[in-house]
Amino acid sequence: MGKGFLQRRSLRFGAPFLLLVVGGSFGLREFAQIRYDFRNRKNVSKEDAEKMGIKMKDQDEVTLESEYQKIEKIDTTNWENVRGPRPWEEGNQLYKEAEERAKKIAGRD
Repeated sequence: MGKGFLQRRSLRFGAPFLLLVVGGSFGLREFAQIRYDFRNRKNVSKEDAEKMGIKMKDQDEVTLESEYQKIEKIDTTNWENVRGPRPWEEGNQLYKEAEERAKKIAGRD
């Protein structure tokens, strides 16, 4: 039962395959459950959003046609691609704020 039993093809290839199929089904169940967890979330009302500091527009105010009218007014034929500043570049406001935070943290230690 020793050496010959472990060298059988059915055990050598079949056992990992069965482990993969059975284990995969349990793993997929967890990933599929995420879908239903997020679906059960309730929509946030306008009052709740304002309490959190988010300004929401009325549903009647935002329509596909109104957004199309806004985009239609923009001149999309003549534009220039302008590279924005990176946070790590000097002279950038975000860079200065990050340096100040780092100094404050270093001063606490």
